[in-house]
Amino acid sequence: MQVAGKIAVVTGGGGGIGGALAARLVREGARVVVADLDADAASSVAAAINESHPKSAIAMGSDVSDIAQIEALIARAEAEFGPVDFYFANAGVAGPVGIGDDDAAWATTIDVNLQAHVRAARLLLPGWLERGEGYFVSTASAAGLLTQIGSAAYSVTKHAAVGFAEWLSVTYGDRGIRVSCLCPMGVETALLRAGENSGDALGAAATRAVTSAGAVLTPDEVAEIVLSAIDDERFLILPHPEVLDMYRRKGGDYDRWLSGMRQYQQRLLDSATS
Repeated sequence: MQVAGKIAVVTGGGGGIGGALAARLVREGARVVVADLDADAASSVAAAINESHPKSAIAMGSDVSDIAQIEALIARAEAEFGPVDFYFANAGVAGPVGIGDDDAAWATTIDVNLQAHVRAARLLLPGWLERGEGYFVSTASAAGLLTQIGSAAYSVTKHAAVGFAEWLSVTYGDRGIRVSCLCPMGVETALLRAGENSGDALGAAATRAVTSAGAVLTPDEVAEIVLSAIDDERFLILPHPEVLDMYRRKGGDYDRWLSGMRQYQQRLLDSATS
């Protein structure tokens, strides 16, 4: 499925991976709706895109934890450009440090990191199935294949996002619905630094666990990899190829992997207090 001439929605598009994806999609010939909870950030990204590619991007403030706002986002894309071909479920939150203190932070993390994907797919699938094509790109994380030291909610919801993307592909892959799932490790975004800025030793360990495990990529580097994967219609997008080896080791000996992760976590915590 080619990007040129298509209509795309990118959530979490006000910066980071989402902003880079929106810009790269337009350079490849798509028209894009840039959505973000921060409406000003979304507007800045769209304005920068339109400087070089006029009338190729529009911005919309959107809270993807609210299905009515997702519905309004899709309706705006259709009204401005036409039926949505690509949906990038990219918005994400770090969630509470550790296990969290209450249900509210967990609910927000589940809504943004998982339920937003489910709700968008529910709205898009009827039209896609009728047309016989559509492309859903889920931004999960390497934490969805491995785990995330420091944040239970982030780890759990990213595992669930991978599972939902798998289900979409299994259920609708033979009916023209393409699905890709992006699972990077470190990418230089505000989300990456949330843990070390939390003031909590476990939160700081979460950031160091990612930054010490492999290269920290730029959002532009990730966007290039994503567009290449879409061109190949590849399901699992791994900007850090070493994640696949880690995932295989995990599946090959789960208990050994868990023991190693506990030791790794303790080293990170010890370094934070030394």
